[in-house]
Amino acid sequence: MAPAVLGVAQRWVYLPTMIAKVRPLVLPLMLVVLAVFVYNNKIRTNMVDFGVYRQAAMRSLNAEPLYRSTDGHYQFKYLPAYAMAMAPFALMNPDTAKMVWFALSLAFLVAFLRWSVAALPERRLSERVLTWTIIALMAKFVAHELTLGQTNLLLGALMVGSLRAVQIHRPRVAGVLIGLAVFVKPYAVVVLPWLLVTQGLVAAAIVVGVVLAGLLVPVLTYGWAGNLEQLAAWYRTVTESTAPNLLGSDNISLAAMWAKWVGVGLTATALTVASSAIVLALVVLAWRKRQVVTEPDYLEFASLTLLIPLLSPQGWDYVLLLSAPACLCAVDRWRELEPPWNSAVAVAVALMCLSFFDLMGRALYGRFMALSIVSVCALVVSGGLLHLRWRRLA
Repeated sequence: MAPAVLGVAQRWVYLPTMIAKVRPLVLPLMLVVLAVFVYNNKIRTNMVDFGVYRQAAMRSLNAEPLYRSTDGHYQFKYLPAYAMAMAPFALMNPDTAKMVWFALSLAFLVAFLRWSVAALPERRLSERVLTWTIIALMAKFVAHELTLGQTNLLLGALMVGSLRAVQIHRPRVAGVLIGLAVFVKPYAVVVLPWLLVTQGLVAAAIVVGVVLAGLLVPVLTYGWAGNLEQLAAWYRTVTESTAPNLLGSDNISLAAMWAKWVGVGLTATALTVASSAIVLALVVLAWRKRQVVTEPDYLEFASLTLLIPLLSPQGWDYVLLLSAPACLCAVDRWRELEPPWNSAVAVAVALMCLSFFDLMGRALYGRFMALSIVSVCALVVSGGLLHLRWRRLA
């Protein structure tokens, strides 16, 4: 009996060490189980936007027209090179392709959120607090993103990756990442002027070079004339589908805000141009005061990514995923904001990120979105960032 008792005692002695080794794996395993459950019960039968990308990829493999009015609401609206980049998914069966894209989207999500937190300089709050805070704030947008099978997580990872590259003094890498991001969503080009001003001509030239190369890639499949036809068709599709979507309840762009307030027409267009110019001018004003802080890049970059869904005429609410850096900056420095900015920013972030259809109900939520309250909240957060710069806090 003595050896057996001794063996049991030895195992008990090593048990705390074994638990310590296993503990870091518990949370990742729980998240994997949760992801599998959510995918099988909520995601797998949806992902309609991913279906659009996969269909376009299949067409690109056969050099078929990508942009067809017969596709109705689910027209492909991305540049031809993006369809070609999605070609591997066209070679998979639909179920496998969905599962792989979902897994990649989760990887993009982890990278986007972790890099957004890690990039924030001179953090007042701990990394853990900021991580869980941004997960809670972005949960609504992430759920919508994954359900649709959208590409904003990839876009966010590329863009925040470029910010990280700037912070470690790799402007050429930043230029490559922004150039690639333009093919995921063209409005990533909004950061090009900032990159030119802060990182120099070479970084900006790399963005332009990557974009030009990407525009030429479809020549390999479509030929010169065919590629020009696809680019022209892309432009027509994007411009012709803008007006019908302005009054969509989930459109939170400045163009949609004015269209909902004063009606579609020249007045709304003029107000959109004017308000867009004003918010961009405020960002430029923040740039001009960058010398008052030691690490100015984060706030300036966050200001631009926050504005992307506002400046794009088809800025759907889930594109506010890109507001994660802005929200992180505002939350981290919230205690240092002066009244009434602290109250205004807190309410704006809460209404922008935590207004759930399931809690508010169809009627109230519909009215909430029809009044473009989310757009106004995003503008308030943008103003809060400028206030932080003015007070030399970020």
